[in-house]
Amino acid sequence: MADFFASLGPDHVAMIEAQPVFFVATTAGDGRINLSPKGVHDTLKVLSPTRVAYLDLGGSGNETHAHLAADGRITLMACNFRQPALILRIYGRGRPVLPQDPDWADVAGHFNLLAGTRQIFDIAVESVQTSCGWGVPLMDYASDRQTLVKYHAQADPAAWAAKTAGRTQSIDGLPTRATDRYIAGETRP
Repeated sequence: MADFFASLGPDHVAMIEAQPVFFVATTAGDGRINLSPKGVHDTLKVLSPTRVAYLDLGGSGNETHAHLAADGRITLMACNFRQPALILRIYGRGRPVLPQDPDWADVAGHFNLLAGTRQIFDIAVESVQTSCGWGVPLMDYASDRQTLVKYHAQADPAAWAAKTAGRTQSIDGLPTRATDRYIAGETRP
């Protein structure tokens, strides 16, 4: 059975923080639905009962950015692949925050920035849904993959900027904004 909540409670936050992977879904207009797994450790943060954010590293495309700029709707999902069985969905409205944006420092202050950080998605929680998850298999977590962070850590900032500057559209032709700054990785207390 599904239960709905107006905001995230302490049990929801604990469940989210315990998961090594979460999923993001967005769409805009008649275009494709984008569904992406995210699994780099500590990139999803609960900022308040009605606000979450996640750190986005450069990858194959920028569909989430394009969809949020055009439509704003976003769904995040976390599944507990251990006991107890549980699925948690966050329905909300999101916006991309890029390093050149005025509120970057405020939002980025919640994260340890990683090499290749492209943007942070800031999401206003509209509702939270939990469901049983009895159909989700039990799986053991082995480890994080370090490939994406290593790839970005070895990248030439000028080459990276040139490559991403040309990525101004989603696969459906929606506009995106590129960061004008390469994040080599920063640490915060």
